Amino acid sequence: MRLGYGWLLGVFVITAVGFAQRPPEPAEGLVISRLETAGNVTLRRAEILSQASLRPGQRFSAAEATADAQRIARLEGVETAYYSVDIVEQRVVLTYVVVEQNLVRSLAIRGNEHFSDSRLVRELPFSRGDYLDVFAVRAGRDAIEQLYRKRGYAWVSVTIDEAALAVGQVDYTIAEGPRPRIQAVRFVGNRAFSDRELRKAVDTRVRKFLIFQQYYNPQTVEDDQRTLVRVYQDRAFLDIRVSSEVAFDEDKSSAEVTFHIEEGPVYRVESIRFTGNTFYEDWQLGQDLRLREDFYYSHDRAEADARKIRSLYRRRGFVDAQVELRRSFLDQPRVAVDFVITEGDRCRIGEVLIIGNTTIKDHAIRRVLDEEGFAPGTWYDADAARGDGTGQLERIVQHTVVTESVQITPVDDDPDIRDAVVNITEGQTGSIMLGAGVASGMGLVGSITLDQRNFDITDWPDSFGDLFTGRAFRGAGQRLRISLNPGTVYSTYSIQFTEPYLFDQPVSLDVGGSSLTWYRDSYDEGRLTGTIGLEKRYQDDWRRGISFRGEEVRITDLHPDVAREIRAVQGGNALYGTRFFVRRDRTDSRFLPTEGYHFDAGYEQVFGDFTFGILSGTQRWYYTLYEDLAEHKTVLETKIHGGTVVGSAPMFEKFYAGGIGSIRGFRYRGISPRSGPLDDAVGSDWLVMGSAEVAVPLGSETFAWLFFGDAGMIDSGPVRSSLGTGIQIRIPQFFGPVPIRLQLATPLSKDDKDETQVFSFSMGALF
Repeated sequence: MRLGYGWLLGVFVITAVGFAQRPPEPAEGLVISRLETAGNVTLRRAEILSQASLRPGQRFSAAEATADAQRIARLEGVETAYYSVDIVEQRVVLTYVVVEQNLVRSLAIRGNEHFSDSRLVRELPFSRGDYLDVFAVRAGRDAIEQLYRKRGYAWVSVTIDEAALAVGQVDYTIAEGPRPRIQAVRFVGNRAFSDRELRKAVDTRVRKFLIFQQYYNPQTVEDDQRTLVRVYQDRAFLDIRVSSEVAFDEDKSSAEVTFHIEEGPVYRVESIRFTGNTFYEDWQLGQDLRLREDFYYSHDRAEADARKIRSLYRRRGFVDAQVELRRSFLDQPRVAVDFVITEGDRCRIGEVLIIGNTTIKDHAIRRVLDEEGFAPGTWYDADAARGDGTGQLERIVQHTVVTESVQITPVDDDPDIRDAVVNITEGQTGSIMLGAGVASGMGLVGSITLDQRNFDITDWPDSFGDLFTGRAFRGAGQRLRISLNPGTVYSTYSIQFTEPYLFDQPVSLDVGGSSLTWYRDSYDEGRLTGTIGLEKRYQDDWRRGISFRGEEVRITDLHPDVAREIRAVQGGNALYGTRFFVRRDRTDSRFLPTEGYHFDAGYEQVFGDFTFGILSGTQRWYYTLYEDLAEHKTVLETKIHGGTVVGSAPMFEKFYAGGIGSIRGFRYRGISPRSGPLDDAVGSDWLVMGSAEVAVPLGSETFAWLFFGDAGMIDSGPVRSSLGTGIQIRIPQFFGPVPIRLQLATPLSKDDKDETQVFSFSMGALF
């Protein structure tokens, strides 16, 4: 019976609204005397009437009034809209009635003790004064609960006063509940891996970075279960089962987490077969696979091998090549692996089309493609140009011409010829960076840097305004960097211009100018330098070049007892140098390499007020010693550096040792032949150094523990050596890609006059 009355009431309301919007017959065609609005609180009358087509003086039309109401209903903040009419003295008074959406008129958070109101408000997807959206209010509740759970409040509960929402009041009440500390993390049933190894793989732990107390988070425990499954399966334990158990004390202030592990058998590879291949022989496809017969089987390794075989075909022009991985599980337990290959047609590159670029010129992109061998007529390397922005060629173009993304896709117009579409998404290429830092031996240094990585020296502005709108000096892929670094002890100012493709060839032109001021203990050193260099790049990663410098070195403010070697160069000294160099970088990362080597050597002949030569070279090797279950790598770096002066050089061009990048445990330039009553460092005619350093990750890529040993010789005194340890901190979002290093070192052997320094550091920050 109640359902029947509800149905009749709904019919009555709908009918009533219909009659309210249907004007009496006499109103149709009558002249409108005025327009009115009703129901609006935040919307202005003019804003509503701007959507109406009917105006005073026009004749009333029910169809037009209905259309007006529909447009008004689409205004932001309007729930619904309709119209009503009154006839006064045979003229129509037309009123548009709006029903506005409710607003968030107040916001209250109660019961929170761990987080402040302002911190919780930042989690909400709405603000006070916004239109009230019930779904957004509930999403805000979920976000607050998620924040609490991340901080260890596993039983947090957030409720909403649903009745208050009707009047625009959003009230959250928080019951935080207990916050159990992790007291212990245990593993039961593990035989293949030790507890210590497994602890490195999971995020549930007693302390983070050995300092910060961790709290129980059920989501983290659940994620760790999946991580342990992945770790075991990647090492051939395909039947692995992992469950967790959490034991709390009486008041739930502490928790002990136990992971129960059923390892199961280790699966081995029974056989590896290839079918469908005609271009490559089986032995060629089987080279360097991660899977090997009668060795441990892994899903990840099998899938990686399938991708590798596919890449092998795609880089040779087989754009549509596909590799299907088929696995047959046998009884032993063993796995038979089949790679089913569909080669497809082999294609050459037709036309290269560049789209999406507005400021970067086409030739700046084409010359990068040409250097990498991606040009019309060559085999289409679909591995380097994957079409999703992850290919090596796509990344090279992205980093070289500085874009947000690059995608290179083939156009299917011919079985043997594929045009390549290079889709450029441009990003911000210029930046102004303010910073400050401190380094042992150099004091406090400020930094202002202007860096434009898509510079065009020929694109002069047409108007003064072009300089400030970015329409000038852009598009050629050149780089202009201006850096101002005033400091308390050490100050530098420089400008550097780079043309990476001189005459559209793989030759870099570098032109720069700089000034330096260094306040030393017994004198001041100032340098004004101009440089120009050419470097040619080769396909085998070798680089060869020549550079020239002209430099004015001024030695001033000498102490009365300064060494004669320093007094001999007092005032201005003119130097003109020509340097020939070669280098090769085969590392896997520019800033934190884990594999490969880097070689750099050169000879400079200097003329001017002095005539001498400088021969120097550096070789670095990187090797991954160990990779834990969380894929964090322990890396060994070894380095050999040597240099010698050919002829007679002034003291400011000789070799010094000590400090970060040299022999740690000694002050910067603290190792040197000495002279005069003040034992001033006057430099060595030759230098040989070697070092070895191991970086051990501390549970993440952010922190690493350093262990190192350095040794070196100069032309006076004994062999210097030191041992030390330290912490490496890498936080790219704050300090950029270069890590911070805090290091402690103690000399093992030294000269009596060497200047030692146990602690050394380098760090910087943006602000």
